[in-house]
Amino acid sequence: MRIIGGTLRGRKLATVRGSAIRPTADRVREALFNILGVRAVTASHVLDLFAGTGAMGMEALSRGARQAVFVDRSAAAIALLRRNLAICRLEACSRVIQWNIAQNLNPLRAYPRTFDLVFMDPPYGQGLIAPCLERLAACGALATGAVIVVEHSPDEALGAPPPGLTRIDFRRYGRTAVTLFLVHEP
Repeated sequence: MRIIGGTLRGRKLATVRGSAIRPTADRVREALFNILGVRAVTASHVLDLFAGTGAMGMEALSRGARQAVFVDRSAAAIALLRRNLAICRLEACSRVIQWNIAQNLNPLRAYPRTFDLVFMDPPYGQGLIAPCLERLAACGALATGAVIVVEHSPDEALGAPPPGLTRIDFRRYGRTAVTLFLVHEP
């Protein structure tokens, strides 16, 4: 796995074998960043939920995002994420939080800015997307006009978005689906 665009293009990231951490495939990341475009990423404040390796947030930083906050509950994922941030020398513009996102999003209150771009890649088929979207919409951590990118199984029905979010795009890449939401005033 590697960074596919921006100033860190080609930089290899550390990964782990097995299915405990399921990084987003390079071709899916490339397609997503093509959909988002430069304007959505440049100078943005990024939130990477269920961050795993951190590839999505680091890709955004490589492409001009200002800062990124990475959140994952797994100690192994946090260790791998910190290793990848060090490999890419992105520690100064990153914050790492070990937290169970399924519980709540309370740690985001300590972050002084709202987020312009959110990546969310929860474990497939565990029913985490709808509650996390509801918490995100309600927590006050999202800027109006922010984009939320949710990676999920194509078989997983997302239902209607919570107030304040509008579904703006859906793409399928083999066994991976991606749904984009736009944040607006509820």
